[in-house]
Amino acid sequence: MQIYLDYSATTPTHPLVLERMRQVCAEEWGNPSSLHRWGNRSATLLEMARMQVAGLIGAANPDNLVFTAGGTEADNLAIFGIINRCDRPQHLIISSVEHPAVAKPADFLEKKGWQVTRLPVDQFGRVNPQDLEQAIQPNTVLISIIYGQSEVGTIQPIQELGAIARKNNILFHTDAVQVAGRIPINVSELPVDLLSLSSHKIYGLQGTGALYIRDGLELAPMIFGGGQEGALRSGTQSIPGIVAFGMAAELAEENLGTESQRLLELRELFFAKMADCEHLEITGDRHHRLPHHTSFSIKPNSPLLGITGKTIVRQMNLAGIGMSAGSACHSGALNPSLILKAMGYSNQTALSGIRLTFGGETQVEDIEWTAIALRQILQRQRFLLFA
Repeated sequence: MQIYLDYSATTPTHPLVLERMRQVCAEEWGNPSSLHRWGNRSATLLEMARMQVAGLIGAANPDNLVFTAGGTEADNLAIFGIINRCDRPQHLIISSVEHPAVAKPADFLEKKGWQVTRLPVDQFGRVNPQDLEQAIQPNTVLISIIYGQSEVGTIQPIQELGAIARKNNILFHTDAVQVAGRIPINVSELPVDLLSLSSHKIYGLQGTGALYIRDGLELAPMIFGGGQEGALRSGTQSIPGIVAFGMAAELAEENLGTESQRLLELRELFFAKMADCEHLEITGDRHHRLPHHTSFSIKPNSPLLGITGKTIVRQMNLAGIGMSAGSACHSGALNPSLILKAMGYSNQTALSGIRLTFGGETQVEDIEWTAIALRQILQRQRFLLFA
C-alpha cells in the first residue's frame, strides 16, 4: 500500500488540469504578446486564467493579479516591490514563524540596514495582535504575516492583524499559499494589500504562482524586460502552467465547501487515532488550524526524545507512507525547526517534528492504516533504544 500524506509540500496535478495543459501545449503554443491569431488565442487563455484565480480569492478585478514562477517569487515581489520604493532603510514587521520566502528576504534587508521586528508567537504558533500594535513605529512601511503556517498548520488572525495595519496606514502582506483552496478567502473583505498564491498547492503545476495587489498600489518591478504582467514581472508567460493554475483554482473554488469539511473530518479522525499515543503531542493550534493539517513532536518526557522527525519519516517511507519532517523546505538539513523553537520548544524537541497533511486522494482507510503504522514504528524505535 502506498499512501501520500504530504499535500502541504505539493499536490498531484488534477487529471482534468493535466489533460487541459496537454491540449494547450499541443494547440495553443503562441506567444501571448504577439498580435497574430496564435498570440491572441494564448492571450485569451492567459486572461481567462487570471479571472479564474481571481475568483478563488474573491478579487473583483482580475488585473490585480500578477502571475509569477511560484509562491516564493510572489512573496519576494511583495516585499521587494514595496521595499525598493524607499530611498533609505525603514522598518519591516514579520512574524517569527514565516516561511523562508519571507524570513530570508527579511534577513537580507536587515544586513542592508533595515530594522526588522519578528513578532513572537504563543505556544501554538499564533501572533498576539497587541504585539503587532506595540511593534509599529513611525517608519514602518510593511507588515508581512503568514496566513496559514505550513509546518504546524496554525492559522493567524489575519482579519484582526490586517485591520491594525490599515488603521495605521501601513501596507499588509500575507502568504496565503497553504490557505488558498482549503479555507475561503475574500480579498474584497479582507484588509490585505498583497497576498501570495501557488498553483502546485491546489493541484496545479509546480512553477506557477500569483501575487494579488490591491487597487492603486504601485510596486517596484523585480524583473525587467518586455513589460509583461503590468511590467512587474517581465518575460513571456508560461501559458500551460498559468492555464493549469486557472483551471485548478476554478475546481478548488467549486469544491471548497465540501472538500474542506471532508479534510477537517480526516484531520480530526487522525488526531483521535493518535490521542492516546504516549510518545507524541500535537504541535500548532488545535482549533485555528488548516483543515488538512496534522503535526506532532516527541513528548519531552518520552523515552523516544532524541529520535528525529527525519528518522520517523524514513521509517514511514519504508512502510509506503509519504510524510514530512516539519517543512519540506527545511528537510535537507538536520537542524532544529526554527518554527518550533519560536513556539518555545527545546532544540531536542524541535528536531522531532513531523507533519502529515491530507488531500484529494486521502481516504478514511489511509488514516486508519497510517495511525497503525506510525504507532508500530514508534514502538520499534523504543525497542531499538532499549534492546
